[in-house]
This record gives sequence, C-alpha cells and structure tokens, in this order.
Amino acid sequence: MRWIIFVLLYIVLDIYAFQAFKTTTRHHWIYVIYLLLSLGALAFLIYEFNFNDSQGLSGAKSYAIGFFLVFFVPKIIFFILLFGEDIVRLFIGGYRKLAQSPGEFDMPSRRKFISQIALGIAAIPFASLLYGMYQGRYNYKVLKYVLYFEDLPDAFDTYRITQISDIHSGSFDNPEKIKYGIDLINEQESNVILFTGDLVNNKASEMDPWKEFFGGLKAEHGVFSVLGNHDYGDYVAWESAEAKKQNLEALKNVHREMGWRLLLNEHEFIEKNGEKIAIVGVENWGIGGFKKAGDLDKAANGLKKEDFKVLLSHDPSYWQERIKKDPQHYHLTLSGHTHGMQFGIEIPGWFKWSPVQYRYENWAGIYEEFGRFINVNRGFGFLAYPGRVGIWPEVSVIELRKGPKPV
Repeated sequence: MRWIIFVLLYIVLDIYAFQAFKTTTRHHWIYVIYLLLSLGALAFLIYEFNFNDSQGLSGAKSYAIGFFLVFFVPKIIFFILLFGEDIVRLFIGGYRKLAQSPGEFDMPSRRKFISQIALGIAAIPFASLLYGMYQGRYNYKVLKYVLYFEDLPDAFDTYRITQISDIHSGSFDNPEKIKYGIDLINEQESNVILFTGDLVNNKASEMDPWKEFFGGLKAEHGVFSVLGNHDYGDYVAWESAEAKKQNLEALKNVHREMGWRLLLNEHEFIEKNGEKIAIVGVENWGIGGFKKAGDLDKAANGLKKEDFKVLLSHDPSYWQERIKKDPQHYHLTLSGHTHGMQFGIEIPGWFKWSPVQYRYENWAGIYEEFGRFINVNRGFGFLAYPGRVGIWPEVSVIELRKGPKPV
C-alpha cells in the first residue's frame, strides 16, 4: 500500500513536470526522453528495494536513491510553481464567469514564462544532484582549526590532530579517489589521527577491498578509533544473533589489522616529553532509536579531572546529553554521524545551513560551551544518496595551542 501511494504521488508530480515541458516546447522527442528517464528512475528504485535480495544499502540501491532524487526533487519545484499558477488561473476563471460573462467557464491557458521559470529553477537541483554524485562525493576538503587551552600541557603546544569520520566503505566504488583521500590525510603530517566511527554501512566484509588503503594512514602517535551506529550491524537481518555478534568481532579485528587502536569505552594516554594527554573513546550513544552502548563513566575510569582529555564519541547528541556537563571536564570532543546531511550551503566564516540542523544542534564544525569544544566532522564517505552537494567530504585538522585565545 505504501508503494502504491508513493507511485501515485510520483505520477501526480510527473503530470505537473510534463506540463512544463509541454508548454515550453513542441518537440515530441523531448517528451519521450523525459518520460523514459523519469519512469526509469522510479522503476530502478522499486526494483532495488523490492526485488534485489542484497541487504543494506548496496551500491546499486544507493544509485537507485540517487537517480530517483535527481528527478524527484525538481518535480517538487514544478509542482509548487505550476500548482500555484493553477490556483491563480482558477480564481481568474471564476471571476470571469461570475462578473464578466456568465455562462461557460473560461479558464486562462498556462503562461509559457511560468513554465520557463519552473524549468530554470528546477535545473539547479537537477544539475547539483548529478554533480554531487559524480564529483561532489570525492571533493575532499581539509578544514583547519586552532583551539586554545590554558591547561594544555606545555609539551603538546602546537600538537596537531587529524580527525576523519564516517568512512562508510560499503558505498565506495573508486579506488583512485579513495587513495587520493588517504594521501591527503597523510599529507597533513599530524601527530595523531583519530577516527570517530561508521567504518562500514553494515558488514565487516565491506572493508575487505579497502583495508590496505586505510592501513596506510600514518601518524607519529598512530591511529585511534571508535565505533559508530552502523558498525554494529543493526540495519540488516542476520540469520542468527551469533552471526551478528561474529560480524562485530570481525569488524573489531579489521581495526586491529589496519593498525588502529580501537577504544571501547576506555582510554589511553599519549606521552610527550614527560607530559601526557588522554585519548578517551566511547562506543556509540545516540538520542532516539540509535545504539546506546556508550559508557562515559567506564571510559573515564582511572582519569583525573585535571587530565587533559580528547574524547571520541560518534554521535554529537551524546555531547549535548552528557559530555559537555560532565564533571570530568572533557576539553575537546570529536564526533561525526550527521554527514551534514551531505546537502547544504556553506560560505566559510559567514553562513552555514543544512536541513540536518533541525535534527542536531551540533551538526558540522566547531562549537563551544562551558569552555569545552566539540568538532562535528562532516564525514569522509557517503551513505544512501551517493553524493554530496554543498557539504563536502572532510578531513579535520585541529591544532592545540597553550594559552588564552588571542583577542
């Protein structure tokens, strides 16, 4: 029934979109091409989600979502503009019947320029979504921040952290681009690399083609990592509870095989010139229906309040819920999870918007409260929609500085 309603809605939107083409051009071959592409995108989506036995968001399913959005989002624009025009036409027709020429109802024809405007506006998301699929998803950006802490140990002044998050290796299909992203991370020559969860979409086996790539990440103090909500295998049907458990163990082994130190509600110290900072890692904890395996108290067992702490927590909602108010005083929290919704508008230093901000208070970039910081990384990979528009894949580089922030 849901699919029937969905298809009917799609057809209604298609009727309005077709009217725009019909009003602006008399070339029938354009009508045919449009209808074939539009219905083809719908058929692709229905097939992948009803007849393809592969579980989770496979590459084919992601492309089905992508191509569907390429056609569906512009239709919404057609509908808004042309339906609005229909209301005006009905009002004018009714006025004519009642006030000017009683008798036959005379409804004005569609105005060509309204359809032309609709086509022009709809072309923007159409082109943007296509660009996002073929270029935007690998358009890696290095975002650099400098954060000041008066209680930072002297030995760690100018210490550099590279953060990556949300790899989602099950979505990858271009080894050359992934290698470029890995090289970009290593080029930062940071002291440590910290990964904040979602290595895969669903299964540990998704990392098989990419272990060698990510095993090549190098830093003076190594790579530390935590789990994200997708790493637990909660979004596919397993043949048994034991199979799901084995998958999680296999994923933990992947971290070890790549030389990463996976922190499971625990911490480790990094020492430098006789001084140290703590790298604390909690398992995923998210508001709503997301996995709640994070245990901050367990992770902090043995730490002192005065210890300088960098915390890895996949979901930034944990920072709002608990971390920023915790008496242990976590100086810097690193999160991911939101992907910045892979869609939005950013003008660095001036404007930042994405629909995800209505779901998460902290969704991209640096935030500060109570003298504590969180960086929400926009993610290295992509999920569902196989692309990015305006919110590009990110490598965060954070330099720690000793002292008060310059005025």
